[in-house]
Amino acid sequence: MAKQTKYHLEIEIDKLTNSIVNTISGDSFPTDVHPVSKTDLKNTIKKNGWLFNWASEFKLTDRQIFKLTIRNNPDIIQGLLSISDYNDHFYLHLIESSPFNLGKNKLYEGVPGNLFAFACKSSWDKGYQGFVSFTSKTKLIEHYEKTLGATHVGGHRMMIFPQEAFKLIKKYFPI
Repeated sequence: MAKQTKYHLEIEIDKLTNSIVNTISGDSFPTDVHPVSKTDLKNTIKKNGWLFNWASEFKLTDRQIFKLTIRNNPDIIQGLLSISDYNDHFYLHLIESSPFNLGKNKLYEGVPGNLFAFACKSSWDKGYQGFVSFTSKTKLIEHYEKTLGATHVGGHRMMIFPQEAFKLIKKYFPI
């Protein structure tokens, strides 16, 4: 079995958008979230600018890995997410924007918010009322409180409660 790791999330929420927005043109693109296949992960390696070992994460049997793509363009991964179903909420282990969506020259904004919203929607769809928890780096606790409406529940643990989860779901997955 692959080595279990506990991550402290340190991704910044650049902007809450309705999908993802091209930083050059300002155009908004609808997105899809799909389970990742082993083939999808061939290029998500450190040599290509990815920060985490997604192939190792994929091997962990208690997790599901999802990819965010622009609708009708499923081969270009905009970001990745690793979550576990804890039977009353989802735990978000890891989230990462594609290397071309990082820094001041990023191509798209809204990727991290979109992935957090997907975790909330998965929780909602499962009957958990949108409850999502994650572990944050200390320096980003306040950031997650302001941008996502997450609640600091002690230590490094953060929780997104139903009211805030529903706001994220409505923004990214209009009904």
